[in-house]
Amino acid sequence: MEASLAKKRSVKLNFYLFYFLVFFGIGSLSPLLSVYLRDEIGLSGSQIGMVLSISPVVMILIQPVWGILSDVTKKPVHLLTAAIAVTALMGIAYSAVSSYSLIIGAAAMLAIFQAAIIPLSDSISINYVQKTKMDYGSIRLWGAIGFAVSVLAVGKLAETTSLSVIFYTFTLVMGLGMVFAWQLPRESKPIKVSFKKGMSDLVKAPSYFIFLAVAFLVLGPILANNFYFGIFVDDLGGGLAGIGLAFMLAAGSEAPVMKFANRWIGKFGMKQILLLAAIVSMARWFLYFFEPPLALVYATTVAQGFSTGLFIPAALQYVKDLAPVSAGATAISLYSAVGNGLGNWFCTFLGGFILEAYSVFSVYLFFGILSLLAVILLLFVKQEPGAPA
Repeated sequence: MEASLAKKRSVKLNFYLFYFLVFFGIGSLSPLLSVYLRDEIGLSGSQIGMVLSISPVVMILIQPVWGILSDVTKKPVHLLTAAIAVTALMGIAYSAVSSYSLIIGAAAMLAIFQAAIIPLSDSISINYVQKTKMDYGSIRLWGAIGFAVSVLAVGKLAETTSLSVIFYTFTLVMGLGMVFAWQLPRESKPIKVSFKKGMSDLVKAPSYFIFLAVAFLVLGPILANNFYFGIFVDDLGGGLAGIGLAFMLAAGSEAPVMKFANRWIGKFGMKQILLLAAIVSMARWFLYFFEPPLALVYATTVAQGFSTGLFIPAALQYVKDLAPVSAGATAISLYSAVGNGLGNWFCTFLGGFILEAYSVFSVYLFFGILSLLAVILLLFVKQEPGAPA
């Protein structure tokens, strides 16, 4: 019995360290990458938008391939470890190129392998927690902690050394994460889903497709903000350390809100919570258009907790409730592709052109308009069954 408990504690600790390191690595690179491309490489706004939009496009195209490989081989841990290894090496390769065409190639290669990390690790985690009755949220919490710590620490490090340190930190931490990835549980339970059957059933739920548009309009700006927020804070005079502090405050605000999200959804209903999240997000983007003082920007980063921390858990549950039972997995997959993939790509790509033609503040006006459209559309989505009126 004691041996079993010790093994469970060991596996739990391994999960915690894995998620901490992987998200630490992501946090060391993504927030400052746009600043690096502009200030160190000298790319234009449209070129930056093109480079940064590669990742969400790859996510749409490549993530299903990694899922199929995992189902066919029944070796998700092996695939995850290999993907992290190549991802770590691509960090160094990225730092070694300076021409636009080579940066495009490096970004594409990095995205192909990085696209495997989160879905494969989450699949392994969910399979394990279902078997052991462990709390999945407590595992992912360490990812949020890793990201928050990283953006502050690496921001200060980059300010005292050089921006290229983001790549070396990324490679080092991902390499450490690979060690813990190899020690993750080997259990795998592939799920077979008929996409054709699921789509035919989803056609019977028109409100679901309205909500897909909402997800596109809300999640697109939220995810694209991860790329442009660094430039925004830098242009306000925050510097690299200020960028790190802003990202830490924003990321750190999500976990406390997520802790109470289910309770608030149960009390007020999912549609009301989704409206609140979209309105808070919209207000934040419009505020940023007016070039507020840096202190106000820091204070309003907590809005990310109420937008992201409420929208994501409520949206996933809402999608499940709107879609027919037979199409549940298909509905969630399509929602993720539209919101996390297409929405992210559209806002990141077009945001680059707006940045070049106008300013980063105009990018946030664009984000605010999209979120306003989402609020209007949400009014036409039906209330979920059994929820408070």
